[in-house]
Amino acid sequence: MQGKVVVVTGASGALGKVVAQAALARGARVASVDYAGSDIAGTPDHMQLGGVDLADAAQASKAVEAVMAHFGRLDVLINIAGAFSFETVAEGDPETWQRLYAINVLTALNASRAAIPHLAASPAGRVVNIGAIGALQAARGMGPYAASKAGVHRLTEALAAELKGKVTVNAVLPSTIDTAANRAAMPNADFAKWVSAQELANVILFLAGDEAGAVTGALIPVSGRV
Repeated sequence: MQGKVVVVTGASGALGKVVAQAALARGARVASVDYAGSDIAGTPDHMQLGGVDLADAAQASKAVEAVMAHFGRLDVLINIAGAFSFETVAEGDPETWQRLYAINVLTALNASRAAIPHLAASPAGRVVNIGAIGALQAARGMGPYAASKAGVHRLTEALAAELKGKVTVNAVLPSTIDTAANRAAMPNADFAKWVSAQELANVILFLAGDEAGAVTGALIPVSGRV
C-alpha cells in the first residue's frame, strides 16, 4: 500500500476507522469520507471529508474532486458506507427498502462512478465493496438488508466485467462483525465466533494491494468462526 491514495467511505464507522488506520499504517495516503462529521484539513497523508451524502451523485463527484485536488491521484476506492435494519416484510415499512438501497447500493455506485476515470489512470486501480453473507440467502427480518447487499454483489460483478484489464473490482462478504453496536444488540451471542474489524480489514487491504492484481469480480466470504 506504500504511497497509494485510498478513499475509504463510511470512514467514521467501526469498520471504516479500522480500515483507514490500517491503510495508513501500511504506508497509504488516505481520504476518509463520511456522511457524519465535517471537513478536516488533515495532513499530507490523511484528509477527512465529512457531511458527504454519497447517495447523491453530485456530492460523490465533489468528494472525489476534493481528493484529486489534495493528492493528485487515486488508486483505491473502498466502499464501506452502509446501514442495517432488521425488519420483516409483512410488518415493516417499504421506506426501509428504499433507505437501505440508497445507503448500501447508491453510495457504492455513485462513489465508483466518480472514481472510475481516476482509478483507470492508476497502474493498479482497485475497488473493494462490502457485501454480506446474509445476502446470499435472506433469513427472517433480513429482507431489506439482504436485498440491498445483493445489489452490491451484482454491482461488483457488473463493474468487474466492465473494467476488466483496467481496474479490479471485488467484494468481501462478512458475517457478523464484532463491533460495540453488534455486541449491544446481541448480548447473548458468542462474540468469539464473529469476524473482527481488523480481520476484515486485512482481507480488504489484500484486495486493494498489488498482490491481488489477478483477482476481480470475486465475492469473498469472511465469516470468522461462524
